[in-house]
Amino acid sequence: MAVLAATILVACSSGTVEEKKAKFQKDVEAIVQNFTEACTAVEQDTTLTSEQIQAKCGDIYEKAQEKYTKLCLKTIKANRNNELGVMAFKEVYNDLEPEEAEKYINMLSPEMRDTDFIIRIKNSLEALKKTSAGQMFTDFEVDGVRFSDYVGRGKYVLVDFWASWCGPCKREVPNIKHVYETYAGDDFDVLSVAVWDDPEDTKRAAAELGIVWNQIINAQTIASEAYGFNAIPQIMLFGPDGKIVKKGLREGAIEAAVKEALGR
Repeated sequence: MAVLAATILVACSSGTVEEKKAKFQKDVEAIVQNFTEACTAVEQDTTLTSEQIQAKCGDIYEKAQEKYTKLCLKTIKANRNNELGVMAFKEVYNDLEPEEAEKYINMLSPEMRDTDFIIRIKNSLEALKKTSAGQMFTDFEVDGVRFSDYVGRGKYVLVDFWASWCGPCKREVPNIKHVYETYAGDDFDVLSVAVWDDPEDTKRAAAELGIVWNQIINAQTIASEAYGFNAIPQIMLFGPDGKIVKKGLREGAIEAAVKEALGR
């Protein structure tokens, strides 16, 4: 519930924009409160199993997230010429497809599109376009090691962009390890790229998790800027020629993509 629970601090000064900000915050708080109350009621229902509780709370979350997204998009449209439009876009852009995110950016006034945040997101969206499935890989270099030292060299390569502090990243490692142990050979390999992480923490976690395949450590923002992502894990499959085969792989989809590519 990270997005919904995020606190939006608003100054209590007078003015039309500040009044709109206060109203937006109040609407957000109402959505969060309704979600919390509904989920708490489900959790207190002793007739439900833990699986049923999890499923019901998941449904409640999805409906709350949908309301939150609609609120943000409505707010962007109504505030194209002021910072509230940018604030609302900042809260919701991660949930939008690149094309839709671009559409809402283009709704903003030229002045608002020229803010540092919007410029950064536009650059990220451009990187996403250039690194969509079917596109050739984008090369980058970290401490003298190039991405192209591993990708585009005649093998399918599963690439995992991760960090030692990222719980979801670590939960995917067993799935990646299984694929590596099952399929690695003349036509397939695995590469882990550590981003946004302390190199020593990366090395320690890699040893603990049993990561024995190739690694690029200390990529920080270099890889994420090249591929336009702002959340991890990002797991992608690259073809022997370096073209991106599939992106956004998780859990069982990892092995399914590798099996399909290898024809096994």
